[in-house]
Amino acid sequence: MPDSTQPSSGPAPADSSQQPHPFSQHPRFPFREEIKIRVWASLTFALLWLLKVTTRKQYIGADDLFARWNRGEQIIMAFWHSRIVLMRFGYRGSKACAMNSIHRDGEIITRVLKRFGITAVRGSSSRGWVGGLKGMVEAYRLGYDLIVVPDGPRGPYQRAKSGVLQLARATGAPVYPTTYSAAWHTRIRSWDRLMIPFPFSRVVYMVGSPIFVPEDTTPAQLEQKRQELEERLRTITGQADAYFEHS
Repeated sequence: MPDSTQPSSGPAPADSSQQPHPFSQHPRFPFREEIKIRVWASLTFALLWLLKVTTRKQYIGADDLFARWNRGEQIIMAFWHSRIVLMRFGYRGSKACAMNSIHRDGEIITRVLKRFGITAVRGSSSRGWVGGLKGMVEAYRLGYDLIVVPDGPRGPYQRAKSGVLQLARATGAPVYPTTYSAAWHTRIRSWDRLMIPFPFSRVVYMVGSPIFVPEDTTPAQLEQKRQELEERLRTITGQADAYFEHS
C-alpha cells in the first residue's frame, strides 16, 4: 500500500536576516533578455502551481526520509533530470537548496524555485561545478537540505555523476534516491525524455534506501557508491513508471 504518512512542519528555519547568502545572488542580463526571463519564469510558475494544486500525490518508501525530516535532520535528495517538473512538490523538509546552471534557462528555473521556497546556487557539471559544490556545502552548513540532479544539466541520460557523492562525503548527509511518475503525462523529445504530468493526474513518489559516504571514502569506493546511486535511481524510476500499469 502507498505510504501516505507526511512529516510535521519541522523546526522553524533559522533567521535568514542574520545569515549571509552569497549563493543566492542573481547575475545581470541585458534588458531584453531580462524581460524574456521574467515572462518565461511567470508562465512556468503558473503551470507548476496548477499541477501542484490539481495532481493527487502518494508516497512509497518514504517513511525513513519523513522521519529524518521530523527529527530535524538534513539530507540530500537526488533524482533524474527527466523528473524535475514535479520533484519540488515531493520535498517535505523545512528548507532546501538546489544547484542550477548559470545560463538563461538556469536563471528561469532559479526564479521559479525561489517562488516555491527553494534557494539555488550557481554551477553545473559542465561549467562552474567546483564553485557550485562549495556553495552547496555552505548551504548545508546553514541548515539547508540539498537537492541534486546527478545526470543534469545535459546528460548522458540516467548516468549519475560523482558530484552528489562528493557532497555526501563533505557533509556526512545521507543521499536519498527519489523519483515520481504520473498516470497521465506526456514526454518531451529531449535528451532526458522529460516527463510532464497532466493536471488532475495521480502521481506516485518513490524513495529508495539512503546511501552514506564516509569522510574517508577512497576514489574507488566513491565510484562504487556512484554506481549504486545510479542503479537505485534507475530501479525506483522503473518501478514508478510501472506502478500505474498495474493499478
